[in-house]
Amino acid sequence: MYRRLMVLSSIILAALFGLSWLGYHSIQIWAQGMEGRRLAEFAAVAEQIRQDVNRKLDEFIHREQQRPYTDYQYYHVPESVVASQQQIPLLRSPLGSALENDLAYGNFQIEPDGKIVTPYYRQQPHEYEQEDLARKASTHLDNIERNVLPVLTSASGTFILPSRAPSAARDEKAGSTGPASSKPAELKIRADRQAKVARYGKGDRSKEFRIESLQKDSQEAQVITQQRSLVASNTLQDVELGGQQLAPTTDALAEQGVASTRLNWREQQAELSADSRRMARARSAPEALSSQSQVEEQTQGADSYSTAPTVATEQPLQDQSETVQIRIEPFVPLVVPGADGEQSLFGGQIFLLRHVQIEDRHLLQGFQLNETNLIEEVMESAGRFMRDGMTFELPQTQPVYGGGDADGEVAYTAILDFGFGDLVLNLKETDPARIAKQIGRLGNVYTAIVAVVFVAVTLALASLWHNIQAQAKLVQKKDDFISAVSHELRTPLTSIRMYSEMLENNWVQSKDKLVEYYRNMRQESERLSRLIENVLDFSRIQRGRKKYTFDVGDVNVCVAEVVEMMKPYATQKGFTIETDFGQPGQAAFDRDAVTQIVVNLLDNAIKYAHTAEDKTIKVRTRTERQFMVIEVEDHGPGVPRRQHKKVFEQFYRCGAEATRETSGTGLGLALVKKFAEAHNGFVEVSKAEPKGAIFRVALTAQA
Repeated sequence: MYRRLMVLSSIILAALFGLSWLGYHSIQIWAQGMEGRRLAEFAAVAEQIRQDVNRKLDEFIHREQQRPYTDYQYYHVPESVVASQQQIPLLRSPLGSALENDLAYGNFQIEPDGKIVTPYYRQQPHEYEQEDLARKASTHLDNIERNVLPVLTSASGTFILPSRAPSAARDEKAGSTGPASSKPAELKIRADRQAKVARYGKGDRSKEFRIESLQKDSQEAQVITQQRSLVASNTLQDVELGGQQLAPTTDALAEQGVASTRLNWREQQAELSADSRRMARARSAPEALSSQSQVEEQTQGADSYSTAPTVATEQPLQDQSETVQIRIEPFVPLVVPGADGEQSLFGGQIFLLRHVQIEDRHLLQGFQLNETNLIEEVMESAGRFMRDGMTFELPQTQPVYGGGDADGEVAYTAILDFGFGDLVLNLKETDPARIAKQIGRLGNVYTAIVAVVFVAVTLALASLWHNIQAQAKLVQKKDDFISAVSHELRTPLTSIRMYSEMLENNWVQSKDKLVEYYRNMRQESERLSRLIENVLDFSRIQRGRKKYTFDVGDVNVCVAEVVEMMKPYATQKGFTIETDFGQPGQAAFDRDAVTQIVVNLLDNAIKYAHTAEDKTIKVRTRTERQFMVIEVEDHGPGVPRRQHKKVFEQFYRCGAEATRETSGTGLGLALVKKFAEAHNGFVEVSKAEPKGAIFRVALTAQA
């Protein structure tokens, strides 16, 4: 049995250790899963930022693509001109009030001969709307002439837009005029990107996010149709109207401290006049131009004028049969070297250019991408989509904004690829130890659970071992009990049979012997009855069938009767019983139970004190508080202290059963304890002086 228990315990402990290891391994896997999910959250946030920035650029490019080509001029003729008008009003360009327009900076137009037109000068030749605006516009024109025109000029002297491919844009930034990309250029782009990530971001957790607004090859050209007279009017804005020029002269600009506009106004006037004459000859019914007085028209916008100038057409507007198709191609990004003293996050200035074709006339229109506003839009998008525990930074923008580094650890690097350059966006954890703390708490909980399980299993196994040992001891005690009962039954039965055979065969002639034999037979019968009664009482108590009858009486009377009954047996064994009764008074008790208590205590004293020199047994009764106390004292070997409680256990007897000299079944003191508890009392043993044992039984004194 113990062997099977050891095998079972080993299997249970091995399984528990295995489950513990699997649990900790599962926690590690869960930690990796949490890191993966968190990384996926960062990637999702980066994708949301990319989509938002892409949407903003899409809307901006769409607005700029839909912008009329005439907005790039200082004046333009509105398309909603009444057909009967002979004098066409000229409106101020809506771009003329400021160089910055959303993400666009400094709109300009390049004529076929390389001259630059801007919408930033007032109508009067010697006055400026804003001196600061004029200075900035002049500086911007210098930058275009110095950095943009050389990139656009081909070997034949014409102006060619760059290819839309990002690699080509990088080649042009380096000074190449060819549109085709090359493998070395792609390798250089990749090397630059890796260097930027290594410097600013987290290389092992980085991903490219392409901003497609400026990289779409599927954008289609815009083709519009306008009246030839309206187109001609928009190309004749440099004629003098009432002694005023539409653009300031070079001398006037010099007087104001502003650089030349790089426009030969007289040559342009002659060219436009020639174009007008060619268009007039091409008409089927030419008519003379007529002039009218200027028309006052209230215009809208930040830079509008209450009275707009007018220009006379070379033919009446009633001729609506002649139209001109104008082709406006999509914007193409162009990266050129930066201006003097200017730093760019993309390694150069970004210009967006589009080709405008009016019959055989080719124009280039565009603007510089406002890098500062673009960065602010990216930061606004990033701030909008941050989740719990996340923050962000644009490390390469710190020299621009002078901002400090956000708290946290870089967890994910999103490389925003605009085609013309990359922008590193670092997504950071505000609490870098967040996952570690969660895993730590989970580990602590799991450790506590495992510890509780280990303790529970250990206690269960210990309890199982204890129960098995108790059962083994109980089995041994039952075996001893059976052996003791057999011995206890055999002894009186043998004596009774021997005496009865002698009497039956008339072998006893002496009268005294007859009396002695009869007395011995009676005593053995009583002894046998007590043994059987003890066994039956114990069986009833174990099954809960023992019934008690509590009657009011004098406990001294009951104890005295038992003493008188046991005196012959004690005298035969050489003992003397002395009594010392107190005055417990009347109380309710079960007479049979008290009788069994005194009989078992006296029988126990006679059996275990048979070798004592002083063979006096004292029986005392007294009252202590609410208890009636019965004491039986002997002067035998006594009871060792460590066995003071064990002697009242069932089947327990001091010493080994095989070497024990005293008789008994081990039920007497156990029954004494049960009977005392039935009276709401207790039983205990103490040492007598000079030697021996005192058994004390306390019964509740219930009247």
